[in-house]
Amino acid sequence: MRTILITGPGGSGRTTLAAATALAAAAEGDRTLVLGTDRTDSLGAALGVTTGPAPVEAAPHLTAWRPDATQDFRRDLAALQDRASSALDLLGASRLDPEELTPLPGAEELALLRALRDAALSEQYDTLVVDLPPAPQALALLALPEELRRYLRRLLPPERQAARALRPVLGRLAGVPMPAEWLYETAARWDLELAAVEAVVADRGTVVRLVAEPGPAGADALRTAGLGLALRGLATDVVVANRVLPEGSPDTWLAGAVAQQRKTLEEWRESYEVRTVAHLGHDPRGADDLTALAVPGVGRPAPAADWPVTDRLGEDGVLVWQIPLPGAIREELDLVRRGDELVVTAGRFRRVVPLPSALRRCTVAGAALRDGELRIRFAPDPTLWPQGR
Repeated sequence: MRTILITGPGGSGRTTLAAATALAAAAEGDRTLVLGTDRTDSLGAALGVTTGPAPVEAAPHLTAWRPDATQDFRRDLAALQDRASSALDLLGASRLDPEELTPLPGAEELALLRALRDAALSEQYDTLVVDLPPAPQALALLALPEELRRYLRRLLPPERQAARALRPVLGRLAGVPMPAEWLYETAARWDLELAAVEAVVADRGTVVRLVAEPGPAGADALRTAGLGLALRGLATDVVVANRVLPEGSPDTWLAGAVAQQRKTLEEWRESYEVRTVAHLGHDPRGADDLTALAVPGVGRPAPAADWPVTDRLGEDGVLVWQIPLPGAIREELDLVRRGDELVVTAGRFRRVVPLPSALRRCTVAGAALRDGELRIRFAPDPTLWPQGR
């Protein structure tokens, strides 16, 4: 299945272009699902149908779905109360009724991730188009599965489950109750679900499509989003320049805006594959308007954003880890080695990544940022490196 994740700065028209992209894929005969994230039905307004918690047919071969975070949150918390009933009764706590529950911050993101996983595992669709939130929230959303899995592994390491037969004894020795088995089982289930979402996001058939209106604000947002995606190792297939004005207008004000857009597009084409979508003169509504936008098709998967390790032991005595970070600024970069992990900070973004196995037996010998690529040098640790290598 091909997955297109669409995001961009707020107000860039990303929802409209997500609907148009899904409609174009369906018109080619692909069984297509478009997922919406907005609380208001902006996706339905663009498609000309009402979308909600139940998938609806928006056009031939096209299904639209806007997951309900409230419903998922109530179901998950009710299940958690059932599993923790003994502890709640021991504490004298009263249960919460589903009707009084309102989603906590983050519930909408988790509902979308679950819908993304379910759609991928269903094997009912050829193409999945996801209308992500605006770029800053989208980047945090895409980072969520990896970060939550890391937290779970640190707080409830799977290897400790092997000692569950000893928990009663350990509890008496420590004087405090040990974590119940259901807690480890719940953590294992969550880890499995998050791993499935992470696999969909990291799949070679998944690309991120950035939508922005050409201009100074769009350029700044695109630069920031590109850096955040690169740090997550996510591939961008194209940048869609939306609401591009027509050339050759005699109107002086319009000519100035056209010149500004033209300059921005020239800069974008130096770093990205750019496709333009014309301004229709009104907000697109319905299948006819979406087709008139002539959005780029699904196309081929973008090249993977690999982080290769180059062997320069013979020449310089080091291994070099190459991390593409287009748009990164040297003064805003920070690296911290912590055990077998590397904490990389680039501007407002941070990621904790495990070191490749060969680099775990090395020490950091330096780093440099050149041509939008961070190159970290690792020198073999003589006490850990195989003799004769």
